[in-house]
Amino acid sequence: MNPQPATQLAARYPVLAELPAPAQGRLLAAARWMQVPAGEVLFDDRQACEGFPFVIEGSVRVLKCAPNGRELPLYRVGPGETCIISSSCLLGHEDYNARGVTESDTLLMLLPKAVFDELLGEPAFRGFVFHLFAERIADLMQLIEAVAFHKLDQRLAALLLGHGRTLHVTHQQLADELGSVREIVSRLLKGFAAGGLVRLSREQVEILDPAALRRLAADGRPEAT
Repeated sequence: MNPQPATQLAARYPVLAELPAPAQGRLLAAARWMQVPAGEVLFDDRQACEGFPFVIEGSVRVLKCAPNGRELPLYRVGPGETCIISSSCLLGHEDYNARGVTESDTLLMLLPKAVFDELLGEPAFRGFVFHLFAERIADLMQLIEAVAFHKLDQRLAALLLGHGRTLHVTHQQLADELGSVREIVSRLLKGFAAGGLVRLSREQVEILDPAALRRLAADGRPEAT
C-alpha cells in the first residue's frame, strides 16, 4: 500500500495512534481505500452497511429522502469525522435508513465490519465511536428543534448568515439545505429583498442588513424592538 494514505489517515484521526500496535496493524491490513468523485451515492436507504468510513479528503452529505423526492439534510462528514448512521447500522446489524452523497472528490477508508467489531474491544476506539454518537445526536437535536419550532423564513435567515457579505449560491441549493422546494425559498428571498435585507442576482445573494437577518433568525421579526 502507498504509505501516503496511511499517513493522512493518522493525521486526520489521531485516536488511531492510541491503539496497540497489533490493532493498528489489523486496521491497516483490512482497510479498503476508496477515491470517490463528487456527486456519487455512497450508500442509500435499505442498503447493507459494509463498513465504518473514515473521510481523509472531501465531504459526504447525509440526508433523509422522502418518497416524493424531498430531501432533508441531516449532517456532513468531513475529514477527521465519521458517520453516526454507519456506526449505528453496524452496531444494530441494520441496513442504512438514509443516503450519503459525496459533495466533492472524496478519499475515504472503509473499515470492514469484522474489524470494526474487533476494535470496539479497544477502549480508545470505543470511546471515539461513542463520543461521535454524543456529538452527532446533539447536532441532530438542534436540527429537530429548528424543523419543529422555527418557521422556514427563520431557518433561511440563519442559513444566510456567517458566510460573508456575498453568498454564491442558487435558490435550489438553499432549498436543498433546508429540506424545502425552490419555489418557496425563492418567494422568501424576494420578500427579504423587498424588505431591504438582501440583494438578489444570478446565483448570488448579497447580505445588506445582517442585523435584521439575525433578529429574524432569532425571533421571527426583522424589525428592531
